[in-house]
Amino acid sequence: PDIKVTVCDHDERKVAQWNSSLLPFYEPSMQEVIEDVRGVNLFFSTDFASAIKAADMIMVSVSTPLKTEGTGAGYAPNLMCVERVARLIAESADGPKIIVERSTVPVKSADIIKRVLRFNNAHPMVVLSNPEFARQGSAMIDQSSPERIMVGGEDSAEAKAATAALVEIYARWVPRERIITSGLWSAELSKLTANAFLAQRISSINAISALCERTGADVDEVSFAVGVDSRIGRKYLTASVGFGGACYETHIRN
Repeated sequence: PDIKVTVCDHDERKVAQWNSSLLPFYEPSMQEVIEDVRGVNLFFSTDFASAIKAADMIMVSVSTPLKTEGTGAGYAPNLMCVERVARLIAESADGPKIIVERSTVPVKSADIIKRVLRFNNAHPMVVLSNPEFARQGSAMIDQSSPERIMVGGEDSAEAKAATAALVEIYARWVPRERIITSGLWSAELSKLTANAFLAQRISSINAISALCERTGADVDEVSFAVGVDSRIGRKYLTASVGFGGACYETHIRN
């Protein structure tokens, strides 16, 4: 409760929902957790300027869809929202800030944030990468008991101090052996790599399912036999129509 968290969004309707009993989406236990802390040390607002001024640490979590036109259309991410948030921070920050990149972005995206801040604000800023590994539909569980937390920063005294500050926050509930510290670019790349590996497993078992149909084998039996191998594991080996949602396709194209 000694750490105040303010979640900002331009969408007034969405902020109103977060401040009500009708949240924008459902996850198990989310309603109860939010109602316990909302108004205590968790706040939802559309006032970016005030929140930025009051913050010591700013977590950037914005959409990075594929570009629909121009260079890289169809595979490169549109980082417009990332740059827009960086400009908001540069306009409003009245002192040093730690900027934490939470969105899934291509490697070197932190350079965009640093460049915008450097040319538009005189105060020292440190940019870290803290990729989000939570699963859709299970984010509350994944946040309360994560398999790992990754914090990446540059090899400077300021970045190391900022990394230590973020690690200390996570260490309040995450065992330190699960907190990974790394270089800035390694952290950015790790999320993309993890999703590529998971998507590859789904695609691989789907390819095997086509072979099973040709040969008369049962893909469920093959999947089980392969998955009991401890080197491989059983997760993400269920044949289906393919991987759903936007994340895997977007990140593979990135």
